Amino acid sequence: MNVKPQVNWLAEADKDRIDSAIRRLLAEVGMRIYHPEAIDLLGRAGCRPAEDGLVRIPAGLLEQALSTAPSSIDVFDRNGEPAMDLGGNRAYFGTGSDLLYVLEGADFKRRRCVLEDVARAARVCNVLPNIDFIMSYAHPSDVAPQQAYLLSFQAMAENAVKPIVCTAEGRADLEAIWQIGRAIRGGTAALAERPYFIHYAEPISPLKHPRESVDKLFLCAEKRVPVIYSPAPIAGSTAPMTIAGHLVQGLAECFCGLVLHQLKNEGAPFIMGMGPAVLDMATTQCSYNAPEYYLSLMGMVEMSRYYDLPNWGYAATSDAQIPDGQAVFEAGLLSYLSATAGSNLNHDVGYLDFGRTGCLEMLVISDEMIDQVRRLQRGIPVDEEQIALEVVREVGPDGHFLDHGHTFDHFADTQWRPKLFNRKGFEEWDAAGRKSLLDMARERLTEILAESEPEPLSEAVAEKIRQGVARFCSG
Repeated sequence: MNVKPQVNWLAEADKDRIDSAIRRLLAEVGMRIYHPEAIDLLGRAGCRPAEDGLVRIPAGLLEQALSTAPSSIDVFDRNGEPAMDLGGNRAYFGTGSDLLYVLEGADFKRRRCVLEDVARAARVCNVLPNIDFIMSYAHPSDVAPQQAYLLSFQAMAENAVKPIVCTAEGRADLEAIWQIGRAIRGGTAALAERPYFIHYAEPISPLKHPRESVDKLFLCAEKRVPVIYSPAPIAGSTAPMTIAGHLVQGLAECFCGLVLHQLKNEGAPFIMGMGPAVLDMATTQCSYNAPEYYLSLMGMVEMSRYYDLPNWGYAATSDAQIPDGQAVFEAGLLSYLSATAGSNLNHDVGYLDFGRTGCLEMLVISDEMIDQVRRLQRGIPVDEEQIALEVVREVGPDGHFLDHGHTFDHFADTQWRPKLFNRKGFEEWDAAGRKSLLDMARERLTEILAESEPEPLSEAVAEKIRQGVARFCSG
């Protein structure tokens, strides 16, 4: 059995020290929780707010939550077919949510996102073979803010079959989203058994858990909807500058959510994570691609293996403003690191400009890069057939392998074939129009948008969704 390549950044003793610090932070420093039911749940479990308003969570409660949260989560597509098995070292990739801007045209003009951008991105993702799940991509500026998340979910469900990771403003629109999932799956029990969507919620760093965040966390626990509870502490701003301190605070904030979630409904599916942003002290930009960001992210992924929990990760992002050489380098490097670290649910594929801007051409390029990374992740199989000693003996020093049966048997499953990256010689490339990678990506994107038709929902389900959306939007 071949060994898949992996990277490691923490010694076992380092993981133990980080774990100990997380437990001490929860038990000695505590968290500020703005949710009466959550405080009551913790009170019944033995925790009460101190005079400073912080709730201390003893290590025993965290240990209990870690023991009841599932170590793997099966996720299914719109049709109820298996799509992802989150946990272990399995890596999946998808877009991000709520971008403010998109780039379009040959000159990459930037404009505000609209609802149609959500639908277009979903259609593209549905075709790209290495995009395993979708998020809204855009935050539409052409609809009422309180309706944006639900309308985005509707657009994704109508334009793609792949599973969805969604955001929501609060409990009300998340419940409306759940009703859509329930209608698509055919009932409450069926949706819980074959989850179609995952919800993303987050606390506020440092150490604060707003009512809205906990409301959504609890709804997911009640309905057994897989939930990500991922803080976004910024090193040097809302978290310590040092990588270990950044990691400890972020995971403590995440695990406060885990404790609440498991107290609400033991065994409900939970995905750990943190968005380890880094404040660039020279520019005041919040970097997605600083080396320190990568290190904190890799540390979080390793700790998810330590705790045996599925994790929320990142891939194919860049701080560059357009899909240039910097963008391709940063996006490729992060995708490789996330895959080899075994990060499970890697989002934000195609993000540019510090997570503010999307570009569908970059998404198409990233799909190709992820495909190559996945080829590397297959590793090196070693058996008698692969070693091919007898084949070498047959060919000998005077022959060649071009017409040997072994070559014909294995060239397709051994060699990775690019769709966009150039493998032509200069003369052939020149005669074909001297196309760049960006030219190739733009042609592929145009083809997808012109030719792809998403599999439609049944009219009965589509009508239920329209009615549910109309009720929420008129309420």
